[in-house]
Amino acid sequence: MTTKPVVLPPDVSNAPGIIQFAPPPPDEMTAFFKVNFPGYPNSLADHFGSPETTIITSEIAAALMLTPDWEGVRYPDLLIAFNVDPAAGLARNGYLIPEQGKPPDFVLEIASERTGYRDETVKRQDYAGMGVPEYWRFDPTGGRFYRIHRTHIAGDRLVNGEYRPITIHRTDAEHYWGHSDVLNLDLCWENGELRWYDPAAQRYLPTFDDERAARRAAEAQRDAAQARVRQLEAQLRRQQNPGPPETP
Repeated sequence: MTTKPVVLPPDVSNAPGIIQFAPPPPDEMTAFFKVNFPGYPNSLADHFGSPETTIITSEIAAALMLTPDWEGVRYPDLLIAFNVDPAAGLARNGYLIPEQGKPPDFVLEIASERTGYRDETVKRQDYAGMGVPEYWRFDPTGGRFYRIHRTHIAGDRLVNGEYRPITIHRTDAEHYWGHSDVLNLDLCWENGELRWYDPAAQRYLPTFDDERAARRAAEAQRDAAQARVRQLEAQLRRQQNPGPPETP
């Protein structure tokens, strides 16, 4: 698919007052169980840092211009943008490309029965038209929602105005992955779950469950160490105060 070069509409950032984007329509809200509930916005924010210039958010508007309805506005399940103004996005309740001076660097859509076809077709065209460098799609069913390509996970990279597929690797029937050049992370489909792998650090970005498990393990280790200290202190006291000798 070849797209026309992005032409930004007139800058509206200095217009009187702040006009906010409308909230997403209900059928666009598919991110909760695969993006928000595992805690990925927080995990990605910790990974990238620079909160004063980085936007990592879910299900807010992204558009080339403000419109009175939802025409031309998309609500990606995950949007990541570097070297931008998070405060402006918060005030606008969305990502207005002329206001930020650049498209988002990365968007991800989670498929549902209602949204799967649009993810593969009109949204792909819209994100290319916005100039988004990488557009990813994740189908937790392993291809039932993505009827066109029957893919578990898919990514596109914008090259000369055209989206070109990113290579997806298959480890086995339950593990697929592709590499995001924009994020320098691997996006993984693992048993129907989305995971993020850092190839440089050779580790997965933690979910809330991972963090809770690590905290419980640390607490158990601390409790065991404290119990051992108490045991050694009691042993030392007995050695220092052996008590009266036994009478024959």
